[in-house]
Amino acid sequence: MLPKKIYLAAGYNTISMGSGRKEFNPKLERPGLKEYMREAGRGCLDQLSNKSIIDEVVIGNFMAARFNKQGNLPGFAPFIDKMFLHKSAVSVEGACCSGGLALFSAIKSVLSGTLEASMALGVEVQNTVKAIYGADILAGAACFEDRKSGHAYFFPGQFSLRAESYSKAYGADYFREAACKWYINAIENARLCHTAQEYQNNKSYEDLRKFAMTRPNGSVFVDGLNLADCSKVSDGASSIGVFSEEGLKQAGIDKKDSVELISFAQVVRDITQIPEDYNKLSTIKFAIEKALKEAKISIDKLATIELHDCFSVAGILIVEALGYADQGKGAQFVIDGHTSRKGKIPVNTTGGLVGWGHPTGATGVHQAVTIWQQLTGKAEKAQIEIPSDKPYGMSINMGGDDVTVFVTIYKKVE
Repeated sequence: MLPKKIYLAAGYNTISMGSGRKEFNPKLERPGLKEYMREAGRGCLDQLSNKSIIDEVVIGNFMAARFNKQGNLPGFAPFIDKMFLHKSAVSVEGACCSGGLALFSAIKSVLSGTLEASMALGVEVQNTVKAIYGADILAGAACFEDRKSGHAYFFPGQFSLRAESYSKAYGADYFREAACKWYINAIENARLCHTAQEYQNNKSYEDLRKFAMTRPNGSVFVDGLNLADCSKVSDGASSIGVFSEEGLKQAGIDKKDSVELISFAQVVRDITQIPEDYNKLSTIKFAIEKALKEAKISIDKLATIELHDCFSVAGILIVEALGYADQGKGAQFVIDGHTSRKGKIPVNTTGGLVGWGHPTGATGVHQAVTIWQQLTGKAEKAQIEIPSDKPYGMSINMGGDDVTVFVTIYKKVE
């Protein structure tokens, strides 16, 4: 159990910008790293009646040094707001779990008692290079010495191995049907969130299905996945405040407008080793079980989950890691509609990485913001029902191929 009460509030997401947004044009100048950081940071601060209570900014970012040729991100804190001049700011990196690590670090600061409030901010601007060059940069989320032996599109290649393994073990048509369902759910949820990258996607159900059911073609992409199976290349930022009980009071936030942090688990596996079983996400499973045990709840108490569907196969494997389905049965759980917004466990209610987008360093914070919105009734058109007997939400953020993981459990404040 946590030694003191911790609350999250005042979340904010910028638009997830990239292909799919009508205003995105790769040939025109677009907002950069500092603009996204400022928008997200001020979006959080503007919700506080006393913003000076925030004594720290923790910035999650993966590869600004390569995508944007920019390091020393803590120095941008006073650019977000002048009040951060001579305050504390740090940056953290854990590949696609960088946002989760920012949240983790902010939580630890408040738990330690050294301050009453911190702000976790995740950011990534990666539409600065062509996709094939971006694949090389993102390969840094794995052990880079494996880059030469990997696929040109490195991480799609890594998760293609998982999709191929799952298809071989349980059936290629079976997997493809589940992956199709996953994609359609993601797009339909994204259409309800104005900041989502696929918000403006107006394709018919038949067109979405035709795209998602396309057979993978290794001669043009990878052997086990098609483009519908993949998360978006995105620019964006997200932020959320982390408060002690006193900090929440000083910030002028009513408890009902916050969520309580119940438990968390941050774990890693050896990045130099390949997965023992391509049909399991063992690190994620361990972290989920640890967080649930410390929260003293079962999955039956979760109203919604934001999970890391960097690829459709990851979403299916996480469903199994959660315990909603036995190994090999996660695909059927998805096909049966149980992860839809009206299913047994609504997953990724604003589209997840496939539909909302995946600005890598921001994703872990975006997940927390989405859970905060859902549990406080602030999700607007994307709002789902939160049953009184299921007051909990969970976020699952993953860096690399099941390497760096942060799982968080939140509770609606009554």
